[in-house]
Amino acid sequence: MMYKCSLERTSDKIRTFSKFGDAGHGGITRYSLSDEAKQAREYYIERMTKIGATIETDDFANMYATLPGSDPNAKRIVMASHADSVKNGGNYDGILGVIGAMEVLETVAADNIPHKHPLTAMIWTNEEGSLYPPAMMSSGVVCNAYLPEGIAKNFKEENMLASKSVLDKISTFGEALEKSGYKGKKENRLSPDNYKAMFELHIEQGPILENAGLDVGVVTCVLGMFNTRVKFYGQAAHAGTFPMQYRQDALYAAAQALCYLHEEIDKLGYPELVYTTGEVVVHPCVHTVIPDYVDFSLDVRHENPEVLKQVYQIVRSLDGQEWAKCRCEVVDQWNRDTVYFDKKLVGYVKEAAEELNTKHQYINSGAGHDAQFAAYVLPTTMIFVSSEKGLSHCEPEHTSDEVCAEGISVLLNAVLKCDKE
Repeated sequence: MMYKCSLERTSDKIRTFSKFGDAGHGGITRYSLSDEAKQAREYYIERMTKIGATIETDDFANMYATLPGSDPNAKRIVMASHADSVKNGGNYDGILGVIGAMEVLETVAADNIPHKHPLTAMIWTNEEGSLYPPAMMSSGVVCNAYLPEGIAKNFKEENMLASKSVLDKISTFGEALEKSGYKGKKENRLSPDNYKAMFELHIEQGPILENAGLDVGVVTCVLGMFNTRVKFYGQAAHAGTFPMQYRQDALYAAAQALCYLHEEIDKLGYPELVYTTGEVVVHPCVHTVIPDYVDFSLDVRHENPEVLKQVYQIVRSLDGQEWAKCRCEVVDQWNRDTVYFDKKLVGYVKEAAEELNTKHQYINSGAGHDAQFAAYVLPTTMIFVSSEKGLSHCEPEHTSDEVCAEGISVLLNAVLKCDKE
């Protein structure tokens, strides 16, 4: 039998959560552990307690609302996402996964759906890292012992607790945690001893599903990626008195190199490959001074490690070269392998979408999510719903209530398939 969640309850939760951190023009700013985030947590507790769920928190304020199953010895099946946002973000990123998890529990309770395993709706703390960097902080700590060393070293617990606010540069995440009222016990953390599987519902954050006329994405993996800084060393001089032919303009050099990178990477001919320069540092950044130092970021993502290797070789080829009389240096920042989700769980999502006659396709995730780290700990997968115009991390971010409810129904039935194991 296939079950459907309530459109009315889903709409109510979307509207209510959108009030917590309302920025006044359609979106929200809801930093982790802020007063606005606490309002969201209180609402979650209120609704989950009402259906008889037990509420627990761990030492990083991750929250777990659990409905018992018929087998007291069975491991939990968890549905998890985050309630915090970026500055001036939208009403769907992260929180839709929480809404979906809550709606699954509410549907199970309202319809008396039989289930063997305890079912848990979880809120991860500080996924965005907007106020206290880095992103995916809590999952990075909770899953740390299972992560590849190159990633795990970036999420050492003591360093995360010492993370300083981007606003005042003084207060720390650890201090906010202590003041939050939501710090619980370490033994309550997600673990393979107590949890059987994890599902995460999320908006796509891109245009692929909408452009294909589809509502749901069956997510197979989180793309591998690497991140580098490309640096240029020139010579500062007066903008009005130093002749052009003698200049060592680091910004001009960087512009030439960036255009070269685009040309060479595009020649590889991989349409799924994405790469981005999102940050540029210019020194001294004075309008009357020729820049003597510039560096820019390069973020490259693709599923196939061989493709990433080809791009990496192009980027590394710049190291030690001169561009416009300026020396170039390429510095590796970090990289991650493609994280593939559990094939059996992916199959359950696919089956649920088919049986519900939901318009769907396989898709990968170019963005990182807590599920990416959880996948190293226990069987995990994700479900996407389409994003209007592909917009996310901005206030116009939107997915219709009907599509959200469709995605949640897929989540519900996939979880029930997992429960039968």
